[in-house]
Amino acid sequence: MLLDKYLHIKREDNEVKKLLLFVAMVAVMLVAAACGSGSEETTSETNEQTASEQTEATEDVAEEATTELEGSVVVDGSGTVYPLMSVVAEEYMYTEQENVSVEVSRAGTSAGFGRFLVENGTDFNNASREIKNEEMAEADAAGFEVMEMKVALDGLTFVINKENDWATELTKEELISIFKHDGGVTKWSDIRPEFPDEEIHAMGPNENHGTYEFFYEKILEKEDLVDGVNLQQEYSTLVNLVSEDVNGIAFFGFGYYVNNQDKLQAVHVDFGNGPVEPTLETIGEDADYAPFTRPVFTYLNVDNAKANPQVLDFALFVANNVNEFAGQTGFAPLPEEEVLAYVDVLEGLK
Repeated sequence: MLLDKYLHIKREDNEVKKLLLFVAMVAVMLVAAACGSGSEETTSETNEQTASEQTEATEDVAEEATTELEGSVVVDGSGTVYPLMSVVAEEYMYTEQENVSVEVSRAGTSAGFGRFLVENGTDFNNASREIKNEEMAEADAAGFEVMEMKVALDGLTFVINKENDWATELTKEELISIFKHDGGVTKWSDIRPEFPDEEIHAMGPNENHGTYEFFYEKILEKEDLVDGVNLQQEYSTLVNLVSEDVNGIAFFGFGYYVNNQDKLQAVHVDFGNGPVEPTLETIGEDADYAPFTRPVFTYLNVDNAKANPQVLDFALFVANNVNEFAGQTGFAPLPEEEVLAYVDVLEGLK
């Protein structure tokens, strides 16, 4: 979804700025010419004042057209949000502010908050879950304000090996039973008798990731995970493990599945009205894949944004443009009114 009212027309910006400067300069020349050929009653003092005012106006336009920011912006946090934010950062540096360096890392949501919620910490922390009360308390202790910004909607996706032809459609309850400690499931045949009598190899991201916390808190309702579950720091490791194991099954954000469809297949989930495939059309808080849909976020250090114009400028670029890049990186876009609300708040920080 393009937010026509607010989105920057990025690659045309420089040409527009040059045109504005040219028009302003022409205006000065016309005024000067008119003053020189005016009636004898026009005094030289008036001519000089008018020319001076127009020159100042031209200089203002020139300054606005050529103003460039510099410095750095530091972003860390969620591995799930990383592909989206890294694309936005690259676009910003390429089309908006080439002298601003935006560093995007992916330590994981919780580990990222560890770098963010301290004095002189990172400017942004991406998160695939909401910030916790105790984390907000850390920000208060460090003496800065935090702004939460949703950046997209993600669908928790369960992936299996390409050669797995029996578990392509599972109910929500069957999936939970695979990962739940007391789910009563260790083999595929424990789920349905016609499934292979083979041990299930359950996998997922580790505790550093908001995806793990979302799954544990919202899907498993804080029940322990099954013994022997293979938890990994890197999503790429999970992709490789499942792609090489016909009995493997893992969960992570929809974007990682989209980028690895040649290696994996997604389980279609039956929430009670038939199997639903996770897609950009079905992922949404009011869509068919809603039970496994979650918002993903970035958190802004407001004090840093007020003190460093490049941080605030990047925050505005994210708010204005993130919907354009959401679908490209495996996320469903936000409702327009939510995006515009963030823009209004950020504009108020100037």
